[in-house]
Amino acid sequence: MTKGGKIFDLEERTAKFGEDIIEFAKKIPKTIITAPLISQLIRAGTSVGSNYCEADCAESKKDFEHKLGICKKESKETKHWLRMIAKAVPEFKKDAKILWQESNELLLIFISIVRNSRAKI
Repeated sequence: MTKGGKIFDLEERTAKFGEDIIEFAKKIPKTIITAPLISQLIRAGTSVGSNYCEADCAESKKDFEHKLGICKKESKETKHWLRMIAKAVPEFKKDAKILWQESNELLLIFISIVRNSRAKI
């Protein structure tokens, strides 16, 4: 844990993030507008953790950086779907913002890891 109470273990943190996305998605009323947004959100939000697990077991530095690149893309996509859900269902904007912030923090962490990995010879 860090001072802010965030989980430092990225495997656990990304898994918890996926679980939080699932719980959030369960609360959203299904309509013709929200159904595809929910589906996309769950796909992107839960894949962050699975791709991190793959990166953690990468067979090479190139494979590691590629898998973390996917984590970055999925984190960014999750932010997009959270924004769309906040627009579609304004009463969930506050909850979406909390998840958006975590997704953004994960994105920044992945960017930093890739940058540091590429800087090493």
